Amino acid sequence: MKCLILAAGYATRLYPLTENFPKPLLEVGGKTILDWLVDDIDTAGLVDEYIVISNHKFAHHFFEWAASKPMKITVVDDGTSSNETRLGAVKDIQFAIDKLGLDDDMLVIAGDNVLDFSLTQFIRYARGKNTSCIMRYYEPEEKTLVKSGVVEIDQYDRVLSMEEKPAEPKSHWCCPPFYYYTHLDAKLIAKGIESGCGTDAPGSYIAWLCQQTVIHAMEMPGKRFDVGNLESYNKIKTGYKGIIVC
Repeated sequence: MKCLILAAGYATRLYPLTENFPKPLLEVGGKTILDWLVDDIDTAGLVDEYIVISNHKFAHHFFEWAASKPMKITVVDDGTSSNETRLGAVKDIQFAIDKLGLDDDMLVIAGDNVLDFSLTQFIRYARGKNTSCIMRYYEPEEKTLVKSGVVEIDQYDRVLSMEEKPAEPKSHWCCPPFYYYTHLDAKLIAKGIESGCGTDAPGSYIAWLCQQTVIHAMEMPGKRFDVGNLESYNKIKTGYKGIIVC
């Protein structure tokens, strides 16, 4: 299994902190955000390669970070150099697939979130379902729902629909940026792009894919902390305690 880490954004809301430095390598609780994610995932012993998808501006920082880690980490430079020319998350995933000739099950994660639970639980859930999977969490506030990916599910956790930033949310279930694609569903990303699925937000592919095949949604067993702006970063930096949910 491969783990693709989306890290090609420019984090403009964190300027000047990230004007010349990538958000996923900011420190939280004594470790970089990427260290928290990768060190946890690696405890499952199921990922044989981590692939960090970067932009050209920040790629050298990720190459230096990868050289310090004991696991196999490949850094892919998508060639963009500004927020205005970025490819978008879905096209970045396809770029990495084409560049490296990937044909495997994939855990696809955003590189700018930290969690208080282990992602190995999600990996086990997805492998047990033997389908592509997402996570979901209950969001009571409509003002947050309209800025998120919102999913509908049935009684068996099957995803019925997903919509990014809906004007009228169909449920209170939000989808965080952590996904598991079977190798067969990963092969459909190019088709999804050709069919007109959104490419900026990573959940846009799930919105298209759930109309083509079965996807399950695991309820998130803890909390995630999104480093979105300077205020949230400073709060997370001082308050994050690591993985506390078993």
